[in-house]
Amino acid sequence: MVELDRQLEYWDTEGTRKVFGHPLNLERVSQWLNYESRILDFGCGYGRSLGELFEAGYRNLIGFDFSPAMIAAARAPFPEIEFGVLHSSSTVPLPQTSVDGVLLFSVLTCVPTDDGQRALIAELHRVLRPGGLLYISDLSLQSDERNLARYARDEAKYGKYGMFDLPEGVTVRHHDPDWITTLTSDFEQVALDGIEVLTMNRNAAKAFQWFGLKKA
Repeated sequence: MVELDRQLEYWDTEGTRKVFGHPLNLERVSQWLNYESRILDFGCGYGRSLGELFEAGYRNLIGFDFSPAMIAAARAPFPEIEFGVLHSSSTVPLPQTSVDGVLLFSVLTCVPTDDGQRALIAELHRVLRPGGLLYISDLSLQSDERNLARYARDEAKYGKYGMFDLPEGVTVRHHDPDWITTLTSDFEQVALDGIEVLTMNRNAAKAFQWFGLKKA
């Protein structure tokens, strides 16, 4: 995903100072994954979600991020967890059908193009075993005036409603639920929760948590 590569400088600098607010729903996770399950966190950032899983009793954990600074920040508090730097943001260095679950927390918003998101989901589909869990947490289209103005400002530039530039120099995306349904068509949706989160810049926002199983 070229858009991730282009934004590496941001995540290696500004990103390390951000607080990520998407909550991990352990009750949902435990419905489909057990303590022995191999769980991948793609775009793990500083390791917060895997740290919560570890504290809850999960041990077979691996996190990847394309930002070396983020991975360094993850390894320090969680030395028991396996973390690695993605040298290609379009390839996960794991064998086919080798994991039982994948977390994708606030990553789609950083991969704003349709093609980039399709490539990412296809790669996660590859590494998941049949029946494995994909757990997406990300931002929905917002209805407040500030976001509506940003959508209108940049729709012509990108040809996609919901894509816009942040002042920090990165492009992000908020998501139409119909697009998420299309994007995840190779999975069986098993749960969908609407939640409220704080964005990286500490603004209240509507978000969704989508759970799906890889079709056999």
